[in-house]
Amino acid sequence: MFSLLLPDFTLILLGFLVCRYTTLGRPVWVAVEQLVYFLLFPVLLFQSITRFSLDVSAASQLIAAGLALGVVGIGMAWGLPHLPGLGRHLEVRSHAAAAQVAFRFNSFIGLALAERLAGPQGLQWVSVLIGVCVPLFNVAAVWPMARHGGHGLLRELVRNPLIVATASGLVASLSGWHLPAWIEPAATRIGAAALALGLMSAGAGMQLGSLSQARALAASVLAIRHLLLPLAAFALAVTLQLPHIQATVLLIFSALPTASSAYVLAARMGYPGGYVAALVTLSTLLGLLSLPLALELVRRL
Repeated sequence: MFSLLLPDFTLILLGFLVCRYTTLGRPVWVAVEQLVYFLLFPVLLFQSITRFSLDVSAASQLIAAGLALGVVGIGMAWGLPHLPGLGRHLEVRSHAAAAQVAFRFNSFIGLALAERLAGPQGLQWVSVLIGVCVPLFNVAAVWPMARHGGHGLLRELVRNPLIVATASGLVASLSGWHLPAWIEPAATRIGAAALALGLMSAGAGMQLGSLSQARALAASVLAIRHLLLPLAAFALAVTLQLPHIQATVLLIFSALPTASSAYVLAARMGYPGGYVAALVTLSTLLGLLSLPLALELVRRL
């Protein structure tokens, strides 16, 4: 397990060290994040989904499990203000910004681990999960902040490059279209760059200074992300009797650190970005615990 996780977390650590202790400081990594988010990562998603023609019948159970897992995570995150003894300690705007941490995921780590564990087929399965869950999760992330901040939900969604890339990739895959052979090598290199730079960007963005705010909220969303969702995924894999590769992908998917872009979204919509950045940082570190937990659960299937 350690050898599987070490390469990705080494890149995260490298990004943190380069950002903090070299002249390549935070402004450089802001530009890198934008490059990855708006160009490199959409290309990777599109290529991963279209690499093979998607067998809807074979993917149906995995898609159902992924969406069910997402609904569980969203429901738990949105339900925190209604829990006895906890709700009165949660500030509305902080909860609106932080709820997304409980169910969003770091796609860079997910794609890297799925390919390492299950090869190209695992990469396609996790890309399918990303494709069907990114729209749902983005709606669930944007809606509370749009509702409290007066932003337009539809406008935020149609501007999201991940939704555009995954939706177009799914349409292309279902229709049997693939990238032309002459452009495939370039797309593969772009995908490799997206994974490496995405992981390093996650490390460069780490900061813990704002975690003194809303500690109960922080503990709640991180417990959902790193403990409750892996257990829910295990229950879904057993109940639906998923094939081993699909169960492996689902368990990895359930235990990923939260999306590194969560704090970018919060800050762009006028919410406390520093607090969300601290949650992203701690979630990245907690991935060192939740991902081995997920892999151990896979062994027990």
